[in-house]
Amino acid sequence: MKPWPWSGDERTPARRAATWSLVPLGILSGFAGGRALRAPRELPLPPALDAEIEEVRIPFGRLALYRAGSDEGVPLLLIHSVNAAGNSYEVKPLFEHYRAHRPVYALDLPGFGLSERSDRIYTPRLMTEAIVAAVEVIQARHGAYPIDAMALSLSCEFLARVASEHGRSFRSLGLVSPTGFEGKLEREGQAGATYGKPAVRDIVSFPLWGRALYDALVSRASMRFFLQKTWGSKRMDEGLLDYDYLSAHQPGAEHAVFSFAAGYLFSRDALTLYKALTGPVWMCHGTRGDFVDYDRKGEVAEKTNWHLRVLDAGALPQFEKLDELTASYDAFLASL
Repeated sequence: MKPWPWSGDERTPARRAATWSLVPLGILSGFAGGRALRAPRELPLPPALDAEIEEVRIPFGRLALYRAGSDEGVPLLLIHSVNAAGNSYEVKPLFEHYRAHRPVYALDLPGFGLSERSDRIYTPRLMTEAIVAAVEVIQARHGAYPIDAMALSLSCEFLARVASEHGRSFRSLGLVSPTGFEGKLEREGQAGATYGKPAVRDIVSFPLWGRALYDALVSRASMRFFLQKTWGSKRMDEGLLDYDYLSAHQPGAEHAVFSFAAGYLFSRDALTLYKALTGPVWMCHGTRGDFVDYDRKGEVAEKTNWHLRVLDAGALPQFEKLDELTASYDAFLASL
């Protein structure tokens, strides 16, 4: 969805190389800027959603799982994207819409929102374990029946991996602005492999400048700039910006982002996972902004279990075209 430091690396190799050529300058400016501005690092963080929060435990630590809606109907699990300020506010329009009709849940992934933010390497395997744990909690409450799940951007890759390993847990998958369909990035590589680069993570997380660099990247001006690129417009959601700023200024907020920046959260086999899905899949993406590289979506478009919808929106269409998005998704569910 958003290029580093935000989400969904859909840049060409040349653009990625150009980005990393600026790392030394970024390090120096981040160090100087962070020192000079004394960026806040522990702002109060209220819940992203007006809902009950259930604590989920995995070996890694504590996860926050929002819960609302009735006890009747098929539960829906919503999963935010991965970026410098990933959190469940990104799914708020969907959460608020569906809570009136069915059980709805939203998961803060490890390293984000109200979940654990320990200093460690964050990987797709860790994220899939978190999703599996959330599904188990949901099924323990509502019965061991298949649920619906919808993810945003890079998290679509995690959801596809979970579905490939635990297919019977899902009635359907919803993928909004999924990464993995880029035309010039290898996404049918070795199973379970990532683009993680230890040297890159060592550079960006080096104690002398790591947090200062991160502080510079999550300034309010920088966050506004990248959200506008995500929207493809200056009319981005101000509430999301405000909550993202709070979420990005928490103790340990930099750790997952360092793994993200170093490529550890990008799966080399994402397209392979998508193509192997056998259950019903609904995919939606926008046409505006810098994150519209879906050159290889044709490789799944003809599959009978895939249903694609394109909206005149940015990479977070739920904030711009909620009625159109939910109408399409509901029609898809009704056809199951």
